[in-house]
Amino acid sequence: MTAILLGVLPVFAMIALGWALKASKFIPEPSWPPIERITYFVFYPGFLMPAVWKADFGALSAGPLAFGTVGAIALVALAVLAARPLIRLPDASYTSVFQGCLRWNTFVFLPLVAVVYGAEGAGLGAMIMGALIPAINVVCVLVMAKWGEGQGGGWRTALLGLVRNPVLWGCAVGALFNVLKVPQLPVLMSTIDLLSSAALTMGLVVAGAGLNFGYVRRNHLTIVAVSAVKLLVLPVLMWGLTRLAGGDETAQGIALLVGSAPGAAASYVLARQMGGDAPLMAGVVAFTTAASLVTIPALLVVFHLA
Repeated sequence: MTAILLGVLPVFAMIALGWALKASKFIPEPSWPPIERITYFVFYPGFLMPAVWKADFGALSAGPLAFGTVGAIALVALAVLAARPLIRLPDASYTSVFQGCLRWNTFVFLPLVAVVYGAEGAGLGAMIMGALIPAINVVCVLVMAKWGEGQGGGWRTALLGLVRNPVLWGCAVGALFNVLKVPQLPVLMSTIDLLSSAALTMGLVVAGAGLNFGYVRRNHLTIVAVSAVKLLVLPVLMWGLTRLAGGDETAQGIALLVGSAPGAAASYVLARQMGGDAPLMAGVVAFTTAASLVTIPALLVVFHLA
């Protein structure tokens, strides 16, 4: 338990730092968008590309992990769709419930997997991001297109967002280099290592700066229910399916971290673009981020005792 807390608490300390820097206006509001932009488009691919490049997917049970995580996403998505007649909320709010149950914050996930499972685990974590991110985005866009008010940016905006997604590009280039066995030149790798260090720190600070707890009080019952699915049901399901598929301990643990990562700030952007309930989505992201400080260590302890 002590080792887990020592690994997890610094991650959340950086999130708290980002929130404090923005709340105190130590960093002015207009400065945050460019900070987020350089983190997302430069530092983040600088971490993902070498992580996938160096990864040994066969030795790390990539197949069972993909089965467990993608399978759990599919099951939860189908369950939330089947429950639509029972969810007595406006269509726009329902889209935020759907996104809240599925989407995960990679800014929080990557540092966690790197701390808990090291470089090899980070490589497998980056690979599974490359598989899950487009799948979840497509499913969420379908739901937004059906139930979102006015459908906002529509399919064109959503598909362009996927094509321009630096996470997918970083994973794709890393996978290509991995398959082609491109040599890892020392000077290049040292430069990339510096980008990687910046990505982990700045990603967490930016995640904290994006939190807004003002919406939680307005929709607390809905937010708590969605958060329970996201932080408890989804990770246990991912863990169980990965174990059922024959994944090793590392794959099972990474599946648990994928599922238990809090809601993604990108879901708020999609809600604004495609007619969702953006305030409700912001509340889900804020609450799951705060609650995951408790749920992630608890789930890790249970996993290591099982």
